Amino acid sequence: MHSLRGEMAQQVIQLDQEKLSCSICLDLLKDPVTIPCGHSYCMSCIKNYWDEEKESYSCPQCRQSFTPRPALVKNTIIAELVEELKKAGLQSAAPDHFYAGPGDVACDFCTGRKLKASKSCLVCMASYCEQHLQPHYNVAPLKKHKLIEATTRLQENICPRHDEVMKIFCRTDQQSICYLCTLDEHKGHVSVSVAAERAEKQMELQGNRQKIQKRIVDGEKDVEVLLQRVEAVNLSADTAVEDSEKTFKELICIIEKKSAEVQQKIRFQQEAEVSQCEELLEAKHQEISELRRKDTELEQLSLKEDHLHFLNSYHSLTHLSESKDSPSTHTHTLWYFQNVTAAVSEARKNPQVLLSNEWPKISLAAVSNVENLAPQEPKTRSDFLKYSCEITLDPNTAHTRLSLSDRNRKATLMRYNQYYPKHPDRFIEWWQVLSKEGLTSRCYWEVKWSGAAQIAVTYKDIARTESRPGSRSLSMLDSGFKGLLETLLRCVSYKHY
Repeated sequence: MHSLRGEMAQQVIQLDQEKLSCSICLDLLKDPVTIPCGHSYCMSCIKNYWDEEKESYSCPQCRQSFTPRPALVKNTIIAELVEELKKAGLQSAAPDHFYAGPGDVACDFCTGRKLKASKSCLVCMASYCEQHLQPHYNVAPLKKHKLIEATTRLQENICPRHDEVMKIFCRTDQQSICYLCTLDEHKGHVSVSVAAERAEKQMELQGNRQKIQKRIVDGEKDVEVLLQRVEAVNLSADTAVEDSEKTFKELICIIEKKSAEVQQKIRFQQEAEVSQCEELLEAKHQEISELRRKDTELEQLSLKEDHLHFLNSYHSLTHLSESKDSPSTHTHTLWYFQNVTAAVSEARKNPQVLLSNEWPKISLAAVSNVENLAPQEPKTRSDFLKYSCEITLDPNTAHTRLSLSDRNRKATLMRYNQYYPKHPDRFIEWWQVLSKEGLTSRCYWEVKWSGAAQIAVTYKDIARTESRPGSRSLSMLDSGFKGLLETLLRCVSYKHY
């Protein structure tokens, strides 16, 4: 009868709880307010609902609209009813949250649908919801019972043989037993109460915890050491990679430099040999042309009927200049290229030789000297004319006392300044003018002058305003062409100006 009444009372409270729930958040009303249509809501819920509507304000349940927005006042009567429900032991959560589900501990005293248990009693060996737990808080004998958090493992405390609570611990067999076990199979064993064994094991547990905590501290120190080691390894590895990369780049630069040197020597040898062959070709072509002309003249002479003319012309026409020597095969030049290739291949086998400063001096020592195969230095005017170039004066560099004429190929020193537009390349202090053409490799030019003159070989970036010129010049008077030619023989030896 008592349980039936309790269940009926619980159903009544459940109905009241549903009536006093907010239809927006589905929870018990908090700061309940009643709007003009009669429905009640949590103050915060209806405020948020109307804040989202902005223009029109309606009831979430009956959809009745209100203009203007109604003022919200707390309904004190409903608030008191909600508080009474809370005091009755019901939580403010949704109804389903009160009942035990899969994995929850159910109250052993609830009938029908069981509520969740909040505590388990180790004396009663039962679990209770908040409602059925009240006697353990109010009844004096029950207050002494040991309550723990609700658990499904209470059955483990019951002796499976005697169906009694196991309150004794057998130290001989290291297991929990009931008092009846001490009378038969555990008779004569060393046994103590479970509480006493727990107290002793609790002390051991503290010692174990201290050991574990010490190992944790030591482990954290080891972790820090390992992290520092990882950082040091990474830093050292990164430094090694950077240093090795820098070293390899330097080695690559050295090898590229050596390669450029070898290529330069090969190309220079090639240029020297080809230049010599071209000179021989030109000489041979001239010799062949002269011989063809002689042959034609002799053929015409053979057809002359005038004997006296034939005899007078015969001697001069039959005189031939000496034949040029036939070109040699120059096999030593081919050997030179082959030896260079062999030296490079040898260096690949022994990189130390390649990095030596003596290479390729050592590796190329056995081959012919390049300079000996270079074209002969020009000595006559016809030799020089092979390297002749036309010189045009640059008016942007001319000093204002110099007048340019003859399509800027002639410069004359005037008594007065000439008009020239301002230009950063113009000479200011010295009466000088540069050529437009840059002179590279072998260059030859001839100069006609009257009076005193100076010819200079200089760099393009010569200073324009200094009191002394930065050029190598030669001074000339009316001493004839020979002195100029001898001086130019020394000037043309410059390779870059």
